Amino acid sequence: MEFPLVLLAFVAHPLVHLNAALNTLATVLLLIGYRLIKSRRPRPKAHARVMLAAFFVSCLFLISYLAYHWMEGSVKFTHPGSVKYVYWTLLATHVLLAATVPFLTVTTIAFALMGLGVRGASKLPMEVRLRFLARHRKLARWTFPIWLYVSVTGVLVYVMLYHLWPPVAN
Repeated sequence: MEFPLVLLAFVAHPLVHLNAALNTLATVLLLIGYRLIKSRRPRPKAHARVMLAAFFVSCLFLISYLAYHWMEGSVKFTHPGSVKYVYWTLLATHVLLAATVPFLTVTTIAFALMGLGVRGASKLPMEVRLRFLARHRKLARWTFPIWLYVSVTGVLVYVMLYHLWPPVAN
């Protein structure tokens, strides 16, 4: 017997849906943070808060994702045909780039915090702090698109795997 698509939401593990929701929220926060800093009147403090929120949400996602895969293992994409090659390409690029995101985000955030003079960095000379901000901006040009791609493709993989072409029950 084949499950109606609507029932799949109840059949799949709840963490799968939480992971997708966290990834979606991270995507929205990333886009808001980008807009805040790239607007005609940039709002650096608001940008910083939103980007830290995106980082926090991404950390929650990672914890939930690892817990899910520790408990449940992985789900195979069972749909035949050419769409499986699209899925595997999307998944492969997602996984490869996802491995870089924690390192890129932590480093980018650290440069920003040092540049803003958070904690002991406030004792640094202004020219040193400005160099940290310059490093932050330079690295963010790489971090942002990679992080955004990983967040978006994570949601796309979820939609493909659990909604468009759900696993076939044995």
